[in-house]
Amino acid sequence: MFVLIVGAGRVGSAVAKRALAAGYEVSVVDEDPLSHERLEEGGGPTWEDLGGHFTVGTALEVDALIEAGVQRADVFIASTDGDNTNLTVAQIVQRRFGVEKVICRVMDPARAAWYQEQGLHTISPTQHAIEMFEQAIGLE
Repeated sequence: MFVLIVGAGRVGSAVAKRALAAGYEVSVVDEDPLSHERLEEGGGPTWEDLGGHFTVGTALEVDALIEAGVQRADVFIASTDGDNTNLTVAQIVQRRFGVEKVICRVMDPARAAWYQEQGLHTISPTQHAIEMFEQAIGLE
């Protein structure tokens, strides 16, 4: 399975490392070349030596997505720190490139719910945190 992840922050890099360790082929796109460091364990083999691919580019640049392998992606994950970027690039990948499994991190729970209703698989850490706090204080 080929997984393409946009955003190599804490979330994107953690998912990328776990997917690669599980035997998936993984490609990551991030606009910050230094984010590549999050993909590597200190002193161990490089991300590329382990079989990973890293592309420096902006998520909304189609050329960067193509270089990263979007045309053959089985799964696409949008995990940048910007809702607008994640939602836009997820729709581009889903509609233009026909990737069937597109997962999008959206911090705003209302937007996440609306886009979920439109057929985009969204994950809202904010909504999850609200639910956990409500459960912890008995507001179920």
